[in-house]
Amino acid sequence: MVFQSAWDTRDRSVLPIHDFPIVPVLGIDQPKWGSFMSETPLNLPILQHVFHPSDFSAASDTAFAHALKVALIAKATLTIFHVSPDQKENWTEFPGVRQTLERWGILPKDSPTSAVPELGIKVKKVVAQDKDPVKAVLGFLERHPSDLIVLATQQDKGRVEWLENSVAKPVARKSRQMTLFIPAGVEGFVSLQDGAVSLKSILIPIAPIPKAQPAIQAAVRIAQRLNCLTGQFTILYVGDDREMPEVTCPELPGWEWTKLSQKGDITQVIVQSARGVEADLIVMSTEGRQGFLDALRGSNSEQVLRQCSCPLLVIPADSWVSSVL
Repeated sequence: MVFQSAWDTRDRSVLPIHDFPIVPVLGIDQPKWGSFMSETPLNLPILQHVFHPSDFSAASDTAFAHALKVALIAKATLTIFHVSPDQKENWTEFPGVRQTLERWGILPKDSPTSAVPELGIKVKKVVAQDKDPVKAVLGFLERHPSDLIVLATQQDKGRVEWLENSVAKPVARKSRQMTLFIPAGVEGFVSLQDGAVSLKSILIPIAPIPKAQPAIQAAVRIAQRLNCLTGQFTILYVGDDREMPEVTCPELPGWEWTKLSQKGDITQVIVQSARGVEADLIVMSTEGRQGFLDALRGSNSEQVLRQCSCPLLVIPADSWVSSVL
């Protein structure tokens, strides 16, 4: 497998991937930070690296808008990753970060390339030459850990394209990252056209295992950081309401909390509830012991992803981000 990279602030200069230092995600090897960081204020960014694999499709463009918005708010490094089976670099096909920010009104028209890092974010574009996109993605993430992965998924034929190949490999077990999935054909809550955010309803399915609190904290943080002034958080438990796990619902001005419980098939209840509350986003905790793809394979999360009509944020219970939320 061959990686080639270019910083967006340079004139598409090509550098081998090993020229970039491997920097571990803050806190992974420092468990003593956990108790301190678990009380991280909502206005303090915790994301340093956002990873967006793209196939240059319209669905990936929508996912790109979400990845860019998150990186911009968190002032994080955004890596846009493309897998090509041949030797073509396809640099011109990458989504234009500067052009998008100009269209969003964040940068003035015809801004220089230096204007992007002045906003506090770094952009890196990477081409991997490999016939197996899943292998390429996981191989890159093993060398360059990310805090959040943002990618588009296909729902045709009842399958999720990214999950079709076997990923039961050691590298997959090391890729325990929070992941935002944008189903193809779904506009999501960040407009590609103007960057506007439309997020008024967040559904949070909970269960005794894994702990649901990180998902709740993530939902509140998203609403707060995206400056969503009003909305509704809905906590959903599939089962007897007397067995609903106890959770803490942080107060966020302008937002209300609702708790629902319903017996039935887990996937169907979640999907139907999402439609009922007109959810713009579903946030779920997962066991996550086998990586960000295996965590969904054959699980409730994967089933929800196949049928939901809004973005899905999955938080592995043993991820670093989960420990600081």
